[in-house]
Amino acid sequence: MKIIIPGGTGQVGSLLADFFYKSGHEVVVLSRQGGHPLQYEPWQIATWDAATLGDWATHLEGSDVVINLAGRSVNCRYNAANRQAIMESRVNSTRVIGEAIAQAAHPPRLWLQASTAAIYAHRYDAPNDELTGILGGDEPNVPDTWRFSIDVAKAWEKTLDEAVTPHTRKVKLRSAMVMSPDAGGVFDVLLGLVRRGLGGWAGNGRQYVSWIHYQDFLHSIQWLIEHEQLEGAINITAPNPLPNAQFMSDLRKAWGASFGLSATEWILEIGTFFMHTETELVLKSRRVIPTRLLQSGFTFQFPTWPTAARDLCQQWRERRKAIE
Repeated sequence: MKIIIPGGTGQVGSLLADFFYKSGHEVVVLSRQGGHPLQYEPWQIATWDAATLGDWATHLEGSDVVINLAGRSVNCRYNAANRQAIMESRVNSTRVIGEAIAQAAHPPRLWLQASTAAIYAHRYDAPNDELTGILGGDEPNVPDTWRFSIDVAKAWEKTLDEAVTPHTRKVKLRSAMVMSPDAGGVFDVLLGLVRRGLGGWAGNGRQYVSWIHYQDFLHSIQWLIEHEQLEGAINITAPNPLPNAQFMSDLRKAWGASFGLSATEWILEIGTFFMHTETELVLKSRRVIPTRLLQSGFTFQFPTWPTAARDLCQQWRERRKAIE
């Protein structure tokens, strides 16, 4: 297959590019920085501006799959400039991918569009799935920044829905946090807290954490490619979300740490301010389950967090030992 990955230079994009390249497929990553003479990745990197049609669109001609991950990172403070950049980068890149597919004589058969499990409502009482889940935005007494994230997710998906691509199947990837042992990723950050004795619960610890082991993430993408009946919104998340307090406790046990200092909401507000990020990423309850994947027959290799955490800790140790 020929697989195009716009915005594929980040952690998740690199995982996908490496996975499909090593599986024998042709991979082209579209990046605003383009290729570099000293790049080490074996796949092709082409330049695009993520907003307007250009020569990059020829890569979609005759391709099999487009996996669009483009968008400004949400790991920042939600000031006016960052909000505009986050929204426009997602909407514009999705719109122009749709335009490129629409004009192709031989368009890709599948468009996998990044979305987020954060589109669902902050809740504790029941899980959100694709069939009965409650979309967020109307929860009482939640910060304005939380509503902004919902607005972005809805605009992202609306842009995909409005794209006229009758010969291309479209899937919204409502993904949870992808846990991998790579440096700088979510797991690496969380494990860093545990290693420093700071890996206790956040806030009241009741908020649910939705997550997925990177191997299950990669295999779920492959599954979506192979199963043509699947389209629309698909939750890409492990089937067993759990409260933050238990999530961090399981991570401490997997690492072998006996203690983790917890952080109250006001401490988190101070910490995230100095880290130039938002508490929403930690405090919002994301209780999301992958009903449609499970109903289609997909089997998770790591369905529970304790097993996944032990595997990731072992891989993290092995990788750091290889570097030293």
